[in-house]
This record gives sequence, C-alpha cells and structure tokens, in this order.
Amino acid sequence: MLFWEALASVLIGLVIAYGALNRLPRRLPARPLVLSTGPAAALLGALLTHTVLGSGHTAAVLIVALGFAAALLSLLIRPARTGRRRSVPA
Repeated sequence: MLFWEALASVLIGLVIAYGALNRLPRRLPARPLVLSTGPAAALLGALLTHTVLGSGHTAAVLIVALGFAAALLSLLIRPARTGRRRSVPA
C-alpha cells in the first residue's frame, strides 16, 4: 500500500509543479528545480503522514501530499516585477 501512496503522491507533485510552471512561468525559478521540488515535497508529505497516521488512510495521505507540494512550490514564487521602483525618502 505504501508503494502506491508514494507513486500517487509523486504524480500529484508532478502535476502541481507542471501546472505552476504553466500558470506562473516568469515568477518561478529554473524549470528543473520546480519539477523536482513538487514531487519531492509531495513524497515527503505522504511519507510523513503515513508514518503519523499509519496504513489505511490513503485519502488523507494524498491530501496532505497535495498540500505539502503546493506549500513548498509557493515558497519558490518570486514577487511580481512592476516596472516602477519606489524609493523611500531618507
């Protein structure tokens, strides 16, 4: 069961990372970093949740894997560049 949860979580991470690359291409760093962070984060979340809850909670494990992947990918997003720089008066 753990194997299928791990495989599903890696696929969830890849889908989230690919979606983030298509939605925010200019605000994310290099493509290989994003495509490796998503699955790694989802796998970490799935393994951690499986360790805490035990077997038999597949839905919860996959939901937490999705949350971990989204949270860690959100940390990679850079602020939007507006073109104007504001200077702070001294």
